[in-house]
Amino acid sequence: MTSEEELVKKVMAGDSRASKQLIVDYQALVFHMIARVIKNKEDAEDVAQEVFIKIFHYLPSFKFQSKLSTWIASIAYRMALNYLDKKRLLISDKELDQVAVAQLEKADTSLIKAETKEYVQELIDQLPAQYRLVLMLYHMEEFDYQEIQEITGMPEGTVKNYLFRARKLLKEKISPNTKNTLLYG
Repeated sequence: MTSEEELVKKVMAGDSRASKQLIVDYQALVFHMIARVIKNKEDAEDVAQEVFIKIFHYLPSFKFQSKLSTWIASIAYRMALNYLDKKRLLISDKELDQVAVAQLEKADTSLIKAETKEYVQELIDQLPAQYRLVLMLYHMEEFDYQEIQEITGMPEGTVKNYLFRARKLLKEKISPNTKNTLLYG
């Protein structure tokens, strides 16, 4: 029996320490998934609480056909999308691209001097939502293509395509001067 199976078994048996451990183990993943979709921190925190309520409610139906983290990330992602649907805050990809272009045009020299990690994160945040999500799941959360497919419901080919496009857009957004700054710092 894996440690995930043991943890789930203890939670379902009513072990409060195991329940707390599940929250501690997965709260960063849940919040990270939600924060990629919902930008308002308070709203994201509210949705995260709802995610854990749902996790505990549906935990008995989890059959270990995927990793527990994949299942939890999938719930968090879908609940974040549902929240946006309810709030009618979905922004089309075209509008996201226009916002990204406008933000890049306003960038000044202080952005070039910013730490590499912060600058790259800003560029990632300007990508269309589905590109950001796939990039984050693959590179930051280290999920493989199949796990990303399970989380998002996107076909594996679409996941690969979005990852390719996201990387290409990031490469295009980094100017030659910024490349030199990043390399020679």
